[in-house]
Amino acid sequence: MLTLPVTVRIYACLKAVDFRRGVDGLAAIVREALGRDPLSGDLFLFRNRRSDRLKILFWDGDGFWLWYKRLERGTFRFPRSVGEALEIDRTQLTCLLEGVDLSSVRRQRRYRLSLKRKANVS
Repeated sequence: MLTLPVTVRIYACLKAVDFRRGVDGLAAIVREALGRDPLSGDLFLFRNRRSDRLKILFWDGDGFWLWYKRLERGTFRFPRSVGEALEIDRTQLTCLLEGVDLSSVRRQRRYRLSLKRKANVS
């Protein structure tokens, strides 16, 4: 499984992308369509039109990582939302990779200390 720094934000691109694109093509989508910086150290998820393939783009400081997963059966179920991208958390990423339909999951409300507040406390 992926081990990521706590500060990493995860964005799922909600529109299907052409999977012939490599690192440079996906980085261009991050910049132009999502309005984010691909060199930010955030994680970006992309799916193909049939939703049976997933690519993850990540900049680790000195190079890009590109993970690719092809399902033999089934699809990745991205949550429905308005806009080009949706920010998800680590738990949602794990569920997505494990085949859980995020739209059918109901999460209990919990207290969560924001990153801004953590920075002010330390």
